[in-house]
Amino acid sequence: MSTQEMKKPLLQVRGLCKHFPVFSKGFIQKQTGLIKAVDNVSFDLLPGETLGIVGESGSGKTTAGRSILRAINPTSGQVLYSSGDHTVDLAKVPEKELKPLRRRMQMIFQDPFSSLNPRMTVGDIVGEPLLIHDIAKGSERTDMVEAMLKKVGLKPEHSMRYPHAFSGGQRQRIGIARALILHPDFVVADEAVSALDVSVQAQVINLLQDLQAELGLTIIFIAHNLGVVRHLCMRIAVMYAGHMVELAPTEGLFNDPKHPYTKALLSAVPDPDPDIPLKFGVPGEVADVGNLPKGCSFGTRCQECVEQCGHEVPLFREVTHNRSVACHLFRT
Repeated sequence: MSTQEMKKPLLQVRGLCKHFPVFSKGFIQKQTGLIKAVDNVSFDLLPGETLGIVGESGSGKTTAGRSILRAINPTSGQVLYSSGDHTVDLAKVPEKELKPLRRRMQMIFQDPFSSLNPRMTVGDIVGEPLLIHDIAKGSERTDMVEAMLKKVGLKPEHSMRYPHAFSGGQRQRIGIARALILHPDFVVADEAVSALDVSVQAQVINLLQDLQAELGLTIIFIAHNLGVVRHLCMRIAVMYAGHMVELAPTEGLFNDPKHPYTKALLSAVPDPDPDIPLKFGVPGEVADVGNLPKGCSFGTRCQECVEQCGHEVPLFREVTHNRSVACHLFRT
């Protein structure tokens, strides 16, 4: 058994759900439906691990990340966070008791142009968490901010400038500095490089890897770029229409995908050989999470669909060591 496998999970997500009610229009509103943005998602996150969550737009990746952090309140399920010998369910902690826990979990947002307050200097943006949690003020706060700016590849004098003076890559570095200034245990990076040019993406990814090694970070990396995820993540979770359909070590998933949806996603990754024709991903549209088909939600688009898929929802279960799949083709 590897050292990684022997570690106690930092985070245990069990049956996580986030449902949004749909109401009719008019003076008297009645609930007419339910959007199951995240439905029965379960996984473990080990200390120091980078877990990638991938899937098409609308698959529930971002909602899952925000529910784990309690940026939005989950409908049901558990998010068990372990710190030393103490374990707390983040999904059920009262709002007034969340503040000390916020120090331990942070988020890096997708858009570096809208996630930074244009009226605040970089020093104030990065240093604001220190004030909120009453950690440092005055010169001590300034020193901590400048040290963190150096860590993310910026200069101390940048602290006096405003966000509009920086490029997209530099702004994302500012966002990373703000997320890490409290030295959290884990970070949710939500499409943290998707808004950047390819060359800048590589710089930010390398920065995250360096900071992870230096600070012992644990990362949930949400993305749709499979090439980025393969380079950065140790394991990958594949989501479709609010459900987790496959969870596996990175190389195992790329070399031997099990779920038909995972196979379709990987087949659409462009090949560097110009003689190989481009493919256009999975046929059809992502299932409507407000009106899912009976049985398997991927059944209407699946090339390997069997009769059982039309009426029975597949269970997410372990099919081989360290690999779980939700598919009727893999029953144990």
